[in-house]
Amino acid sequence: MNKEERNIHPVFDWILMRNSKEKLLNQHAKVIWMSGLSCSGKSTIAAALEKELFRRGYVTQILDGDNIRMGLNKNLSFSKEDRIENLRRIAELSKLFINCGIITINSFISPTEIARKSAKSIIGEDDFIEVYINAPIEVCEKRDTKGLYKKARKGLIKDFTGIDSVFEPPENPDIEVRTDLFTVEECIDKLVKFILPLVEYKN
Repeated sequence: MNKEERNIHPVFDWILMRNSKEKLLNQHAKVIWMSGLSCSGKSTIAAALEKELFRRGYVTQILDGDNIRMGLNKNLSFSKEDRIENLRRIAELSKLFINCGIITINSFISPTEIARKSAKSIIGEDDFIEVYINAPIEVCEKRDTKGLYKKARKGLIKDFTGIDSVFEPPENPDIEVRTDLFTVEECIDKLVKFILPLVEYKN
């Protein structure tokens, strides 16, 4: 929370500052924002990353379609406008977790560059780690146990990302993980090596 926000809202004067909570938790809060096609491996990598960070003593929270669409954003559809609003709310929620000192692992398709930049703007560039979970669409379709890609190609699902709705690969992600070339363990090892220096607590 910056000084401008605190001046606008006097109530913040008696709310504990983020750095006090980070000191208590012995970690620096960041938002690890994973984007990629459906079935690229985002949820699998997010869950494995959380377990590894937890094993190392870090406090985290995963946000993904399952726990967001069933609660906070259950009133939103999959229209273009509602998808934008979905990501905006997620970014605002992530910012609250950041102010609590918690590392947030976000797993969302986030299909366009403008959507990801908007999320980074809300959260703050210094607190935003952009991770591209990359797998070719052919691989994603083979992994699709729910048959969503097949339904989309038959026209049964409209505006499906990668089929009849655009997916713009991140132009300059902080780190890219190829889930078609490496195992989950190898992907996590690469991510942890990159993320740990950013979340380790330093006075």
